[in-house]
Amino acid sequence: MQQNTIGNSLPHLDASDEKDLNIQASLSKIKNKFIIMSGKGGVGKTSVSVNLAIALANKGYQVGLMDVDIHGPDVPKMLGLNQRAMVTQNEKLKPVHYDENLGVISIESLSQNRDEALIWRGPMKYKVIRQFIGDVEWGDLDFLIIDAPPGTGDEPLTVCQTITDAKAIIVTTPQEVALADVRKSINFCKTINIGIFGIVENMSGFSCPHCNQPISLFGPGGGGEKTALLTQIESLGTIPFDLKMVVCGDIGTSFQKAYADSEVAQAFAAIADKMIERRRV
Repeated sequence: MQQNTIGNSLPHLDASDEKDLNIQASLSKIKNKFIIMSGKGGVGKTSVSVNLAIALANKGYQVGLMDVDIHGPDVPKMLGLNQRAMVTQNEKLKPVHYDENLGVISIESLSQNRDEALIWRGPMKYKVIRQFIGDVEWGDLDFLIIDAPPGTGDEPLTVCQTITDAKAIIVTTPQEVALADVRKSINFCKTINIGIFGIVENMSGFSCPHCNQPISLFGPGGGGEKTALLTQIESLGTIPFDLKMVVCGDIGTSFQKAYADSEVAQAFAAIADKMIERRRV
């Protein structure tokens, strides 16, 4: 089974006490942890995770990007990372490096056949996510960005229960159906006592490439800010929709490097600045 293929790629852990010690030792070297969440799929959560990680790395910080979307791990593809993660001499996984400031771990980086579906139940996902934390040689990081799958299931729950000082960044799009799911994500965080850093409204507006007139693809916009106001959570900013972002994600190149002066790149940089201003040093 595919489960055994992946499992054999991960370092072996002994007793649960040793697992907990490894996790705590790893987390003690990471100053700031953020889990990127969304109440529903299709809101661009992974692109937000990837671009926030790049924005922080571009500012000179040491950043780790952990992809815990077990069934849809798109982070390596968006970053153009094709190599597999290696195991060090002390039986730790070494993150795949995008550049000198950004290291990435994903189930995609461990799989021998990236087109094969992972048919896993909750306990296996729980085990692998904890190994991503405790059995990866993250080193000293300023920021760990965790890209979680949509919803409030096993993956975000495991992360939040394991990394209790993580802060949530909730991603939404302007339409009401997405905002309704955001409120569920907010209640999820409150129920398990995870702090919410703020809300990001993604795909907020689009400029027509022919006439430069604004087009509201998902409604009038501002829904994220309205939800933030009603729930007394900070609105971190809005990210416009840009077709070039889609192209860059598909070919695995950095949008922020290719279009550094764009409104989208500036929006990600502004959110990264807020993360830096309130970081733990």
